[in-house]
Amino acid sequence: MKDDLKGVGIWGQSHYQHLNEHRPTTVNVMRMNGTLNSYLREIDEQADEMCFLLVKQLARQEGITEDLKRRDQMAWVGAMNNIRNRVNETVLNAVIFV
Repeated sequence: MKDDLKGVGIWGQSHYQHLNEHRPTTVNVMRMNGTLNSYLREIDEQADEMCFLLVKQLARQEGITEDLKRRDQMAWVGAMNNIRNRVNETVLNAVIFV
């Protein structure tokens, strides 16, 4: 198991746990074919990219700017945390738990 997750980030590890619980045969086949690690790294990369883009897009749409960060740091932190939480939920449902 440890070798399966070598170089895999948090998103890939979450997807691995999901697959291991719900599709263990798929995990075993990928493990035998030697494709599991690269697959998990690809999922991790896709999820990271999706997170980055969605956070940037939502921040722009909701007017969360560097100017707000300078004027009211606590409001900026709260707004960005809210956005990140929503984005994480979206990524989990769109990429990880499929």
